[in-house]
Amino acid sequence: MKIAIGADHAGYRLKDVIVPYLESLGHEVKDVGCNCEQSVDYPDYAVPVCDMVLNGQADKGILICGTGIGMTIAANKMPGIRCALVHDMFSAKATREHNDTNVLAMGERVIGPGVAQEIVKIWIETEFSHGERHENRLKKVKLLEEKNTIHP
Repeated sequence: MKIAIGADHAGYRLKDVIVPYLESLGHEVKDVGCNCEQSVDYPDYAVPVCDMVLNGQADKGILICGTGIGMTIAANKMPGIRCALVHDMFSAKATREHNDTNVLAMGERVIGPGVAQEIVKIWIETEFSHGERHENRLKKVKLLEEKNTIHP
């Protein structure tokens, strides 16, 4: 699986743990940065990761900042992205099964590397439950995106 990953200055250390972990599981990782402690803006890393997911360069995306909140907000502004902020294993599984999320957000200041690795593994390995109720909900989300997107 191809996975795009990005982090800001508050999440790059956890990203640097997750990248080799993903590679050890056999995934191809596309790291868009950042790799520094100097303050950067999280949308500058959320957008390229989400673009890669939307244009098929990546199957899924992972975003990391201090809390994961900023990355989640930025990612979910992009039509077609379903990003979930996850800090526990139950939510990692549920967000894939029920919401078919294509981007995962985590906070380096909230969870440690071991928990983050477990979350990533569960999130990647969990399939979407293609039941009618879940698919109907996602159709409604797509309609909301279309309704609230300005078309030129």
